Amino acid sequence: MMESKTLVVTALATVMVLSAFAVIFQSADAHGVQAQLQSRFVRIDNEQFSDNTLNTGDTLTVTGELHSLVNKPLRAWMSLFSDSANAGNRWEFLTRDPPGNIFDIAPGAVIPYSITVKALEPGTYHVHTQLNIEHVGPGLGRGQTVNVSGEPILKPIPYGNIVYQCIIIGVGLGVTFATRPWQVI
Repeated sequence: MMESKTLVVTALATVMVLSAFAVIFQSADAHGVQAQLQSRFVRIDNEQFSDNTLNTGDTLTVTGELHSLVNKPLRAWMSLFSDSANAGNRWEFLTRDPPGNIFDIAPGAVIPYSITVKALEPGTYHVHTQLNIEHVGPGLGRGQTVNVSGEPILKPIPYGNIVYQCIIIGVGLGVTFATRPWQVI
C-alpha cells in the first residue's frame, strides 16, 4: 500500500516538474520555408527590397548579387518565392535582370540581379529571391516580409491562349489515336 502511494506521488511530482519546464522553454515558429535556404552552388548576397509596405498596383523591386561558389558553369533562372496565408495570383512579373528566362553563371562569377513585380492581391507576404539551378534545384535568399493593402487587381483571362492550347492538345490526341494500332482484347 505504501509503495503504490509513493509511486503515485513520484509520478505526480514528475509530471509537475516536466510541465514547469514546458512553460519555461519558449516555442519557435517559422513560416514554412524549405530547410535549404541557400544553395551550396550559388550564394544570394545583398538581397534588398525597394519597400516593405505597398498598395495593390505598386511595384516591388528586389536586388542583390549572385556569387558562384563552384568552378563550373551553371544554367539558372530566377523567380520570387512568396509565402502567405492567402493563395492566388499575387504578383505580376514586370522585369528581370539578367533578362530572359534562363541565363548562364560563369565559374566564380558575381552577377548583380534585379526583379521587379507588381502587387496584385492584398496580404502579408514573406518574399524571397528564388534561384533555380539546372540539375540542382532551388535556393532562396534571406527574404523580407512585405505588406500589401488595397483592392485585388483582377487580370483578364487570355481566352485566346486557352483556345490555342486546347486546339494543340486536341490535334496531338487526334494524331496519337489515329496512328496507334488498335488492339482487340
